[in-house]
Amino acid sequence: MPSYSEKHLNHKKTFDQFVNDNVIYKASQFDDDQVIPRSFFKLLSDHGFLGASIPEKYGGQEFDYLSLGLMHESFGRGLCSIENALTVTGMVCKPLVRFGTKYQKDKWLPKIAGGEVIVSLALTEPNIGSDLKNIETIVVKNNGKYFLTGTKKYITLGQIADLYLVLARFNDEHITILVERDTLGLSLTPINNILGLRSNMLAEIKFEQCCIPEENILGNVKQGFNQIVQLALDEGRYTTACGCVGLGQACLDDVIEYSASREQFGSPLFKHQLISKMITEIIVKTKSARELCFHAANLREQNDISYISETLIAKYFASKMAVDVANNALQIFAGSGFTKEHNVERYYRDAKVMEVIEGTSQMYEIYIPQNCL
Repeated sequence: MPSYSEKHLNHKKTFDQFVNDNVIYKASQFDDDQVIPRSFFKLLSDHGFLGASIPEKYGGQEFDYLSLGLMHESFGRGLCSIENALTVTGMVCKPLVRFGTKYQKDKWLPKIAGGEVIVSLALTEPNIGSDLKNIETIVVKNNGKYFLTGTKKYITLGQIADLYLVLARFNDEHITILVERDTLGLSLTPINNILGLRSNMLAEIKFEQCCIPEENILGNVKQGFNQIVQLALDEGRYTTACGCVGLGQACLDDVIEYSASREQFGSPLFKHQLISKMITEIIVKTKSARELCFHAANLREQNDISYISETLIAKYFASKMAVDVANNALQIFAGSGFTKEHNVERYYRDAKVMEVIEGTSQMYEIYIPQNCL
């Protein structure tokens, strides 16, 4: 394990204990039901997790990046859908803290930290994947009022969120706006039965001439994409990378237990050379991803500009690691791994989604050379 301070080790114990007591035994049920109950969000808020990135004066924890990463690693070990819900919460809170007006921060941050308001980030669209600069959702100004029209798709927590941070076009610029769930003209369609992260409560959200008050515009049109959205994406890349480390650790924990308890050809499974090789790969790749996340966290704390490229590297490696590790785990469990009797089938499904969210691996193969060379 990287060299964490006593404070961070104590945080890790707290996070792990919460996940052990409140997440692991519920994970399969949440996955089957394809929902994280609203009551569970209240439990998360009671323990400070929804306020992880929110300043203390608004009721948050204001975790540093090392603690934040450890929190996401713990939840990734328990259930990646919950980890991703916390990621999205941070992706909304970070821009709100940095670019929000006093009115916006006073109104929303205490409610988010307290679990009264669940937030969601609405970026992707039916015709637009990673090419966010060419989104089709638009805002027009008419008689001093702002009207939002367009469709967002695959929006995490879209089914349950009370507040959406929406990226749209305004004239020839990008704009980010806070849209409340009960806004007239807003409608949503649940998206269920996806491969992995089945508890994410995805939705397609349609905005039909939604009238948005000017005080709900976050930042200005010059900041919408290059600053606000990029800040949100950078935050999501870091926490998702840490969540992937947790998923790798979950695979390792289950494989060690299973391979020690099951015998084949007269000896425990882990003693067979080819199985031992796969377990070695799980150990080494998980530890390597953890080190990359730790390095990125330290750079982020120091505000060293290289944190941007190192975060890209951490997310790229960690998400590919999760897929490889989950594949090895499923191979070791063999036929029984394809059943609900064990968690590895969920790990395998979730890992593939973790490689796609916050940017596919192929996009990182473009971004990383651009940022490192």
